Amino acid sequence: MTNYTMVTEFLLMGFIKRGEIRFLQPMFFLLMYLATLLGNLLIVTATTFDQNLHTPMYFFLRNLSILDVCYISVTVPNACINSLTNNRAISVAGCAAQIFLVIYCAYVEFLFLTVMAHDRYVAICQPLLYPVIMNQRFCVWATLFSLLSGLIYAAVHTGNTFRLSFCQSNVVHQFFCDIPSLLRLSCSDTFNNFLLLFISAIVVCGGCFFLIIMSYIHIFSTVRKFPTRERGKAFSTCVPHILVVSVFLITVTYVYLKPSVASETIQDMILSSFYTIVPPFLNPILYSLRNKQVKEAVRKVLINFFSHK
Repeated sequence: MTNYTMVTEFLLMGFIKRGEIRFLQPMFFLLMYLATLLGNLLIVTATTFDQNLHTPMYFFLRNLSILDVCYISVTVPNACINSLTNNRAISVAGCAAQIFLVIYCAYVEFLFLTVMAHDRYVAICQPLLYPVIMNQRFCVWATLFSLLSGLIYAAVHTGNTFRLSFCQSNVVHQFFCDIPSLLRLSCSDTFNNFLLLFISAIVVCGGCFFLIIMSYIHIFSTVRKFPTRERGKAFSTCVPHILVVSVFLITVTYVYLKPSVASETIQDMILSSFYTIVPPFLNPILYSLRNKQVKEAVRKVLINFFSHK
């Protein structure tokens, strides 16, 4: 093969291949998917219809929940169908679309988490200026910038990947199409691809992580002066944010910057699930469903839903 257009399809790998055991993985994925959809859709509904939750913090939580529904829907349904039907094939166009959407959602999620850290910083460290800094215009423009710049970012990486030639194999050692797995299949020089991945990781991941860390350094230094009760409340909202960001950043960095000559193992697939499945699953639990206001709003939504049935 001299060009990737000669490849009509790729074959995705699953976690387990043996007998009845192989049904455990898609069922586990499906349960996590349904739980993620339920949790995030409840948050979207509650923050939309409850007037008390029409604040910048919950505006970004709603956006994050909508994004997480899209993010997990890019990979999990297809992986479940492939495992249950034992049909691992995915077209080149489908593979390109999956790579584009995964990168897009991951990029936008990073930016949303960064803006949310900034929101917590302003709320805790500069409460009097909060309505001025986190005004409606800022929220809308921050969201638009994240969504639109993500299109450019994802298009550059997807285009740079599919300009390569694939002639070694068409078996993708992953449960979804991702750039590192495809680079291992290419017989072209992939140095520029890895250089682009490295630079973008430094600029985007490193930049977002630096801004988040700086936000929390200021937050923690301010929280130390609070009374014990208020200090615990502030920490309870910040620690989950740090946890999600850390898991997300570490797994993405490891998977995408791992040398292409490294062997493909089940460890790579498990780590990939930590940045494609776990954050969307955990976000509604850590960010919102532990919050009294959100729990009350969700309770009202559920009561209204079942009372109309």
